[in-house]
Amino acid sequence: MLNNKNISPQDNHNKSIFYGWFLLPVAGLGLFLSGPGQTYNISVFVDPIMEDTGWSRTLISSIYTAGSMSASVTMIIVGRLLDKYGARIMLSSVALLFGFALLYMGTIDKPLELYVGFTLLRTLGQGSLILIPTTLVSIWFVRLRGKATSLSTLGLSLSQAILPIFTLTLVMHFGWRSAWSLLALIVWISLIPTTLLIVRRSPESIGSVPDGISNTESNQFNPTSTLDNESDWTVKEALSTRTFWLLLFAGSSQSLITTALIFHQVSIFATKGLDANLAALTITLMAIFSLLGNLFSGYLTDKFPNRYIMVISNALTLIGMILVLYISNPSHALIYGGLMGFGSGIYMNVTTVIWPNYFGRTHLGTIRGVATTSMVASAAMGPMPFGILFDITGSYSLSIVLFLVLPTACAIAAILATPPEKKRSPILH
Repeated sequence: MLNNKNISPQDNHNKSIFYGWFLLPVAGLGLFLSGPGQTYNISVFVDPIMEDTGWSRTLISSIYTAGSMSASVTMIIVGRLLDKYGARIMLSSVALLFGFALLYMGTIDKPLELYVGFTLLRTLGQGSLILIPTTLVSIWFVRLRGKATSLSTLGLSLSQAILPIFTLTLVMHFGWRSAWSLLALIVWISLIPTTLLIVRRSPESIGSVPDGISNTESNQFNPTSTLDNESDWTVKEALSTRTFWLLLFAGSSQSLITTALIFHQVSIFATKGLDANLAALTITLMAIFSLLGNLFSGYLTDKFPNRYIMVISNALTLIGMILVLYISNPSHALIYGGLMGFGSGIYMNVTTVIWPNYFGRTHLGTIRGVATTSMVASAAMGPMPFGILFDITGSYSLSIVLFLVLPTACAIAAILATPPEKKRSPILH
């Protein structure tokens, strides 16, 4: 995927601003506009669709889970295409298709059509518009990868905080069908032109180097994080390592827990005697603290072993899960929201950065495509066991207690996920 022929460190040294910094706003915009395909924004449409079609919440939730599961398997294909064609072609193409998917959502009248729509939204929005921008940033940055990733993924935190309110306003003023169409126009007008004008495949493709700093210069700053020290693994090689599967488990399990808790948050709070407005406020607080956790993690992941940062994220999730068992007043709820949001922000950053730090940039799209498939599938499955156990017991306590084992297991897996080392071929004499 990467071409080193045109590297000119000396020429790059004379440039005042590294071109990679100009890509961060575009990556952030892509992440922001993934929102129409994310759970936090799709939830705005659920009640209007129910009122218009007469479908039950159970039917829509089941279709949503099925669509999300179907979308997860496509991420491997998206990753391979990203490695082959680069982010410029892929991001603009996905934005175009995503717009059509949003238009299609405004026309649905049958459950099967809703399934197709949800599958498209989750494939193009929640999956591809996360995978492509974050991979782009990882290709352009090595020494400053954590910081650059944290800055670009601010777009996702802002999306979670802003887009649902904006979308609700559109629905109230124009109706839910027209709201989908307006979101499509926003995606097309804002993301496609900026991608085509600004995005480039890699620093090597324009005669530069990652971070805009040659390896000699980079060694003066951080000798453990340079292009020379970064090994490029094929997908087959990565899959053969224990580290890959440990990271996959740690990342996917936390995705399952977080999605389950957010999906059922209003209902969980109701069982504690807390109203829906407080639940909504807590979700907003989560978005704010997620932004802070993301920035904090961006600093840490450039300085310290990434697997220990994953442990911090899992520890915060564990504390948050214990706290939600004992929530009894608004102050408890806000503390819970802050902890979960901060941990989620750390998780967002470190699970993006650790893959290229461990397995390199050349096959990053495909490797992260495999990882994203697992994470999206886990997120899709997360709410189901919580709902089933609630229907049986009338409480969420049992499901939360049972799932406490997961962040603990994830933390252990993260500690064991040491950077992989390639086996060197024996030298024949």
